[in-house]
Amino acid sequence: MTKFIPSLIAAAAALAFSGAALADITIGISLPLTGPASGLGIPANNQVKLWPTSIAGEKLKVVVLDDATDPTKGVQNAKRFITEDHADIIMGSVATPVAIPMAGVAAEAETVQLAFSPIGLPAGKDAWSFRMPQSNAVMSHAMIGHMKKLGVKTVGFLGYTDAYGEGWLKDFSAEAEKNGIKIVAVERFARSDTSVTAQALKLVSANPDAVLVVASGSGAAMPHKGIVERGYKGKIYQTHAAATLDLMRVGGKDVEGAYVVSGPAVVGDILPDSHPSKKIAKDFVVKYDKVYGNNTANQFAGHAYDAMLVMEKAVPIALKKAKPGTKEFRAALREAFETMGRTVLAHGVLNWTKDDHWGYTLETGVMLKVVNGDWKVE
Repeated sequence: MTKFIPSLIAAAAALAFSGAALADITIGISLPLTGPASGLGIPANNQVKLWPTSIAGEKLKVVVLDDATDPTKGVQNAKRFITEDHADIIMGSVATPVAIPMAGVAAEAETVQLAFSPIGLPAGKDAWSFRMPQSNAVMSHAMIGHMKKLGVKTVGFLGYTDAYGEGWLKDFSAEAEKNGIKIVAVERFARSDTSVTAQALKLVSANPDAVLVVASGSGAAMPHKGIVERGYKGKIYQTHAAATLDLMRVGGKDVEGAYVVSGPAVVGDILPDSHPSKKIAKDFVVKYDKVYGNNTANQFAGHAYDAMLVMEKAVPIALKKAKPGTKEFRAALREAFETMGRTVLAHGVLNWTKDDHWGYTLETGVMLKVVNGDWKVE
């Protein structure tokens, strides 16, 4: 009987090696499937469902948890991904106030986070966090350029009280100051608010040339309508979190003429042929709309689409150094993101480096205008 032992050992070793070679790549994703930001999280989750089942021969194990737009829940999800699911990478959230504390969990666990929102982190605190959206600074650059073209000299600000609103106020203010545009009024509101009457009256009283609304998804329509209903006649701008058809569906005639900065993902069909993202953006929209219905794709689904593009580029690089499920693979994946070079996505051209986990260039932002209930590139 002992003569079979070497054969059994060899077979077991071969089986173990085969298992290691085919180890699952585990992805933990926290999204607001309920709560105030569910209109952003659900489309992102819809796109996740369209992902391939493997990358470079390694099977994907995808775990999606609802963070309910709650930072505490997002942290709990991130910790569970690390301790229970042994995730090779965590993703999310699309809600900035949730994604920021998740970054702390990722850093402590030395696990890459792909944030689906433009999270602002202190210098040195984003070593393990990479952003799929464009930075507020990059989008502010495009917006300020457009304002200057239209002769805007003064701006009123109406934005969320949370990290997304404050981040935009900081970056927009810096860009405005550099370009001689003055912010004459600053008003805030909570994501859960159903009215901005008091804030709108103050903004109308200040009578700026333009008002910047910082909100997201369908929730961006309420403050916009509130300003218009209070009699404001100037120009109204919205951020890339509002670049969805929900803005027009909910806002109706009140959002006609609105200016919205966006990544190229949602307007691939009307981009010039020379735009590097045109083909990929169209591919994203066509495939998403085929499954979920015409005119349903939005930029949050686009971030999930782009996340798989960067994974498909980075994973084969990381696999040359380590196997999934190990600390070495997580480190190799971070290094791969930092060194994979220029990558064309639906949302623009990305080039992450060790010192830049944003990656998008100043030319990324696309200015859109709502015309007859649809987008027009400015």
